[in-house]
Amino acid sequence: MTAVLRILLRRVALLVPLMLGIVLFVFLVMRFSDVDPASAFFQGANPTPRQLHDFREEHGLLDPLPVRYADFVADLFHGDLGTSALTRAPVIDQVTTALPLTLQLTFLGLGIAVVLSLVGGVTAAIHRDRLPDQIIRVVSLTGVAAPGFWLALLMIQYLAVDLGWFPTGGYINPADSFTGWLRTMTLPALALSLPVAAQLTRIVRTAVVEELDKDYVRTAIGSGLPPRVVVGRNVLRNALINPLTVLGLRVGYLLGGAVVIETIFSLPGMGKLMIDAVKNGDPAVVQGVVLTTAAGFVVVNLVIDVLYLLVNPRLRDATA
Repeated sequence: MTAVLRILLRRVALLVPLMLGIVLFVFLVMRFSDVDPASAFFQGANPTPRQLHDFREEHGLLDPLPVRYADFVADLFHGDLGTSALTRAPVIDQVTTALPLTLQLTFLGLGIAVVLSLVGGVTAAIHRDRLPDQIIRVVSLTGVAAPGFWLALLMIQYLAVDLGWFPTGGYINPADSFTGWLRTMTLPALALSLPVAAQLTRIVRTAVVEELDKDYVRTAIGSGLPPRVVVGRNVLRNALINPLTVLGLRVGYLLGGAVVIETIFSLPGMGKLMIDAVKNGDPAVVQGVVLTTAAGFVVVNLVIDVLYLLVNPRLRDATA
């Protein structure tokens, strides 16, 4: 565990320049965009040039770019993401309100993707080149090619409108009704997770096939151990190293895909918050959502790195 802790501290130290780079990129993109924070603040109020100038001066918009970046980073360290030009409310309040729903959708979709890919990938590997493998291959390739928004629209049409099994949209807090929450989140989570599950299924299948062909598996089965015991105890542990790496990258897809899925299903999460901010010309909210999403992606990949080290002792020993 000492080696893991040492590597973890090293990775956390590397995150500092990475996050500063992300903050710089977002800062520059927003500053060179066509959206003027002063005009957005006075939207619909017909401000005078003097009012616009006073607003820019008060909020440091006339300062040199390096000074504005330093002030922006200092505000971030104090948890200040700025103020919404439309609602006049702190952006951090809107983000903390919308973020829990996006996390629920992302991790529910992640759980579904992991379960489906493990079941499908292991089943295909065990029945290699036979009918189950062929069926899973066709289904997974179809899933990889199918966009999430298209799957979402199909599910709404057939499972919600035609069959009435699920609502077409909306959100119910799990504290109010867990079954209601599950019904409102099932279709969005499925639409978000199926493309990821399809890709992971192919990766899991390939990794398990490679492990099944190794000598220790033949020796263990030949010594009388049941195949399911060998697969469960040894093969899966060794085979899941590569899928774990891909899973970390796919979490970014899930976070990004939530933007479209939340809009389709009218879920008041980070995606809908950003879409509304873009449409209404609210740069501070867009900036806050992008930074929060990027930070979440970085943290999740750090967790995946730790899991990767825990299941791969050889890499842990090599990097310690």
